[in-house]
Amino acid sequence: MNLLDGVKILSFNHYLAGPLAAQTLADLGADVIAVEPIEGAFQRNWAVANHFVAGDSVNHLATGRNKRSIAVDLKHPDGIAAVKKLVATSDVVMENFRPGTMAKLGLGYETLKAINPGLIYAVATGFGSEGPYKDRPGQDLLLQAMSGLAMRTGRADGEPTAVGAVIVDQHAASLYAMSILAALFARTRTGKGQLVEVNLYQAALDLQVEPLTAWLNGAPSPTPRGPAGIAAWFSPGPYGIHATADGHLAISMAAPKALAAGLDCEELQRFGEADSFSKREEITRIVAARLKQKSTADWLPLLEAARIWHAPVQDYRDLEADPQLRHLGVFKCAESAGGAQIRMVAHPARYDGRTPEVRLVPQRLGAQTREVLGEIGYGAADIDAMIAGKAVGVAR
Repeated sequence: MNLLDGVKILSFNHYLAGPLAAQTLADLGADVIAVEPIEGAFQRNWAVANHFVAGDSVNHLATGRNKRSIAVDLKHPDGIAAVKKLVATSDVVMENFRPGTMAKLGLGYETLKAINPGLIYAVATGFGSEGPYKDRPGQDLLLQAMSGLAMRTGRADGEPTAVGAVIVDQHAASLYAMSILAALFARTRTGKGQLVEVNLYQAALDLQVEPLTAWLNGAPSPTPRGPAGIAAWFSPGPYGIHATADGHLAISMAAPKALAAGLDCEELQRFGEADSFSKREEITRIVAARLKQKSTADWLPLLEAARIWHAPVQDYRDLEADPQLRHLGVFKCAESAGGAQIRMVAHPARYDGRTPEVRLVPQRLGAQTREVLGEIGYGAADIDAMIAGKAVGVAR
């Protein structure tokens, strides 16, 4: 299961994309050391929904597992010296500060490459390390707005709509981890490290590669968002989410004849397969009106029998009872560092049928400072002096 056993990663990441990417690599067995400020990284001190569990922010619980934690003052010369000693024995450095920040601290790529020529230096930014937007804050909602994602989400008769999760950060995290793995693989052949860069702006575009490619190549787009309740501007009818008598159903791509049979709707019989696009609004209105006449539970077996791609619209509370998610073991339980029972979303892939385990729950700030410094040659007295001088911090 420890696919990355022996790989040592220093993670100077904060917010979501960076810590999540580092967690992905930690799940796979890498020794990920989260290097945080003495006061802790942002995700420790701020939480979505302003929710903390036994002192741990839910953001830290979502992105902090399987990592060791050290607290270092990167403006203290002794702290910088310790980091450089760690770099000498590391495979990867990850950071997602504003462009130029690490260089100002004396920890830029050229400096660290001189210490360790085989180092993979991986950077995640909002807009890239160069260009007119490089100093802008890269935050998920802002990227959804700038990338066209919000403009292309929602109903044609409504407003631009943000997605209800931080999907740009999430996708950037996947690209970040993937790029590091590619660089590690390349190093096995060349022996050389390299600079790896990803940014949220391009991650937001990459999320839209199918519709954006269609638009770039002349696909008709009379409205930026789907008309008549269709989920997307580029989709046929009745692709979208529609109300039933007591809830909602998603209907994916389906031929009018199949819909006519599954919904027992004679009105749909007159449409052919070619009408799915040319008459998509009319088809969608008929389907939407018919779905309102029965409950979700009543429609499910009928749609299944007609082999229409469909799904009930579930909320988070429904996921706990979902039999497929239970079978896959998607929700993991553990005792937090603060002694509370917590639940986490498991690593999303399997290897030989198994999901990576939670080896370390998200740790308290500086929990492994002494341990990590000891591994690179610092004695107990040296570490005590660094703690007293506030070059490093330890868990309280």
